[in-house]
Amino acid sequence: MNAIDLIILNFEEIRRRSIKVWQAIPQQMLNWKPDENALTCAEMIRHILEGEFLYHQMLIGRGSKALTNLSNPFETKEFTTVEDDLTFALPFREDFLKYIKTISLSDLENIKIDRSDVGYVRTLGDMLLRIAYHESVHTGQLLDYMRTMGIDRPMIWD
Repeated sequence: MNAIDLIILNFEEIRRRSIKVWQAIPQQMLNWKPDENALTCAEMIRHILEGEFLYHQMLIGRGSKALTNLSNPFETKEFTTVEDDLTFALPFREDFLKYIKTISLSDLENIKIDRSDVGYVRTLGDMLLRIAYHESVHTGQLLDYMRTMGIDRPMIWD
C-alpha cells in the first residue's frame, strides 16, 4: 500500500464514521446548536460536505484563488435531510477521490497550494491531511453536541 492508497483509505474511513454520526442525529434535532454562535447540526454537516467540494477546487487550482467566480452548487441547495445531502454530495465526493487517485507520490511534496489569503502555503500532501482532519474535527464536535443533547452516540471505533 503506497501513500496515495493510505490517503484514500483515511478519507473513506473518516467519511464512514462521519456518516454513522450524522445518521444517528434524530431529524428533529438537526437544527439544534449549543449556543447562538455555533453551527446547527445540519449546518455543520453541510459545512463538511460543501467544504470538501471547495477544498477540491482549491487543490485543482493550486490555491484559494480557484474559488474566485466559482459556481458553488451547495449555495442554492437547501438542507432537508442527512440522506438527501449525502446523495447530493456523492458525485462531488467521487470526483474528489478520483482526483486523489491521479496524484503521483512526487506531487504530494512538490505541488504547493497557496492559501496565503488565510496565512499559509502548504504542499498538496499537507493539504490532503488538513482536509481529512477538518472533517474529523467537526465530526468530533457533533459527537459532543449529541452528548450535550442527551442522545445516544454511535460507536465509531469499530
